[in-house]
Amino acid sequence: MEDEITFSNVFGGGGEIRKYFAPGRVNLIGEHTDYNGGHVFPCALSIGTYAAVRKRTDRKLRFYSENFPEAGVIETSLDDREYHKELGWTNYPRGVVWAAEEAGFRADCGFDVMYRGTIPNSSGLSSSASIEVLTGFFLADLYGFSYDGITNAKLGQRAENAFIGVNCGIMDQFAIAMGRKGHAIFLNTGTLKYEYAPLDLQGVRIVIMNTNKKRGLGDSKYNERRAECEEALRYVRQVVPADALCELTKEQWEAAREAIPSPVLRRRAEHAVTENLRTLAAYEALKKGNLAAFGRLMNESHISLKENYEVTGRELDTLAEAAWQQDGVLGARMTGAGFGGCAVSLVNEDAVSSFVTNVGKIYREQIGYDATFYEAETGSGPQRIG
Repeated sequence: MEDEITFSNVFGGGGEIRKYFAPGRVNLIGEHTDYNGGHVFPCALSIGTYAAVRKRTDRKLRFYSENFPEAGVIETSLDDREYHKELGWTNYPRGVVWAAEEAGFRADCGFDVMYRGTIPNSSGLSSSASIEVLTGFFLADLYGFSYDGITNAKLGQRAENAFIGVNCGIMDQFAIAMGRKGHAIFLNTGTLKYEYAPLDLQGVRIVIMNTNKKRGLGDSKYNERRAECEEALRYVRQVVPADALCELTKEQWEAAREAIPSPVLRRRAEHAVTENLRTLAAYEALKKGNLAAFGRLMNESHISLKENYEVTGRELDTLAEAAWQQDGVLGARMTGAGFGGCAVSLVNEDAVSSFVTNVGKIYREQIGYDATFYEAETGSGPQRIG
């Protein structure tokens, strides 16, 4: 009801208002593998993005975010199919409208939409992918488009790649579009073959640690890392036929690694190959209930992301290393693209309170401002809620 009152205050009354929700996501292991054809292991979260939407009779698109009220209503049109930097955050949903049209799903009229997000901005918990998947979901419901969750995820990725200009893989959109409460998704990003894995954590909690360092993927070294991996793959192919780095077995990598002349490119490829192998091992460990082994693999993942992929930075390293020192911690690593954002840890239930206190104290002493901590609750995929 409160959303409807706010919506009417912003856009005026009348018409049917529909309400929707899409989650955020956290990736437990398998980082920077999704654009290298590898495996990832994310889960959807209970926090996410809400939308209230009303069809229009003309071709106008009007956007409003309760998270950025100072921006006011941002107006554009179905006929404006170009990215505009000055339109800020609205380029994410506009990109999905564009991607849907490109795929043959054409809206016959515009809409008014109000978003409200409970995912901290720039946290690495996929606020942008959440908006994308949410937009794709409500477009299908509003206009009667018939596409499934995987197609919705692909529309979001297409918007990110071709409209926004960030060469992300499909993990974020897939985890959000296909989320299932109480489960993580073991996804082969090369084939899109996936399995739902029950997250039976036996008295262990997933604790997310937010550095509160702001970052933007478009301005980060994300695209640079992807280009480095593509270049490394060209050298690898001189020795081993492969469509992607993460297809390589340990033995194939040992045979091919010396073909890469640049030590930097070799380290980038080393991370992609070994991170994929860690993710496969982590999935097997979870199936066996071996959370200690899962935690060790998380730690190894962070070390590789720091030393080989160089995407962590002082803030994320401080959180992970402080976490490793605490009693009751099985593992901790950065999650998401890096360069700020969040780390994720597995912590025994009875140790969570002291963990938050101790890690928070170390972080403040070393970095100079506070980290924020959340106990993660798994969530479902996008849904209509009103």
